[in-house]
Amino acid sequence: MKDPIVIVPYDANWPAEFIEIGGFLRQALGSKALRIDHIGSTAVIGLDAKPVIDIQISVRSFAEMPAIADDLAGLGYVHRADNPDLTKRYFRESEGTRRTHIHVRELGSFSEQTALLFRDYVRLHAHEAKRYAAIKHSLAKSLRHERERYTEEKDPYIWDTLRSASKWSQKVGWKPGNPDA
Repeated sequence: MKDPIVIVPYDANWPAEFIEIGGFLRQALGSKALRIDHIGSTAVIGLDAKPVIDIQISVRSFAEMPAIADDLAGLGYVHRADNPDLTKRYFRESEGTRRTHIHVRELGSFSEQTALLFRDYVRLHAHEAKRYAAIKHSLAKSLRHERERYTEEKDPYIWDTLRSASKWSQKVGWKPGNPDA
């Protein structure tokens, strides 16, 4: 049986964990990584989450992936070639190491930009973080061993939030800030 989905209270150590991992990634990837950003729920202060550090690495082109994959493998990350999302290349931690999901996306792509917009919007709108936490707790309880359904069931909230974030971005002239690492 797969590990159950567990949502934990926000951990103030998550940003420092990202900084440490991001530093190793920056050192290994150098200029191949145009951006390295802390994304996902652990990137939002106060948001309950699965204790997984999500990192987005933005690259010029997926044509550079062989060298990037080698660098990530050198740090102990495993390429998940079975990932069905063709807008990213996905890597996970090695067995027995800290849970980390690495999403490599092309700079300026829709998926790269939406991950950053969603994160920034939820960071600045506490009511959205509370709403998202409640949804995640409810889904984790009802779908404890059904990871795919858990992810799918979050989609309506995410798309609703992205609609609001898009309107907000137009009002404030949002653009991604400096990379996190």
